[in-house]
Amino acid sequence: MPLIQLFFGKDDRFFQLLESGASEAKNGTTLLVRLVGLIGDRAMDEALGDLADSRRKHRRIAQETNEQLCEKFVTPLEREDIAALSSLIYKISKTVEKIGERLTIAPSGVKMDSIQKQVSILDQAATIMLKMVKELRTREHGVVKDDYERLHVLESEADRLINELLGSLYRSDTEARIILFWKDIYELLEKSIDRCRDVGSEVVRIVLKNA
Repeated sequence: MPLIQLFFGKDDRFFQLLESGASEAKNGTTLLVRLVGLIGDRAMDEALGDLADSRRKHRRIAQETNEQLCEKFVTPLEREDIAALSSLIYKISKTVEKIGERLTIAPSGVKMDSIQKQVSILDQAATIMLKMVKELRTREHGVVKDDYERLHVLESEADRLINELLGSLYRSDTEARIILFWKDIYELLEKSIDRCRDVGSEVVRIVLKNA
């Protein structure tokens, strides 16, 4: 039996917590997809409430992670790595909830068509992010590296897309208040995608460190 297994036994609580947090972040992007389709509908408030509940659940997971780090003498990964990764994952949920809140105060008559692709990219990035967090258990560098490259492809696509969206917005005759609204939404969506990449980058670093 490898020394690390002798030392840690079957205690995988920190892996469970990190995976639960990543699952909740992914749940947030799924709920955001739903919310975008409900803007202007009476069911919009319920969808926003579900998104807030998801973020609160994730906050409890992050808090438990910090508490366990204080209580446990032995951890399967270095403490600062667990804390950093947990924090990065939680930032996804916080930013996604902020996007949902901003969307519900959209100017009257605004259509959500322009962000459909961005939201889809975010949801795909969150799916890969969750997969990478789960791969921490096995720490197979080749698999993690391939997933990280997929995240980079999505991020590059998102970068091109926001430039197109902003360019189209700035060249239009749209009212200033609507330009400001969309600029805020586009940039928050890009930030969320970047946060998924940040989690992926941290997973790669941890895997290399523990190889």
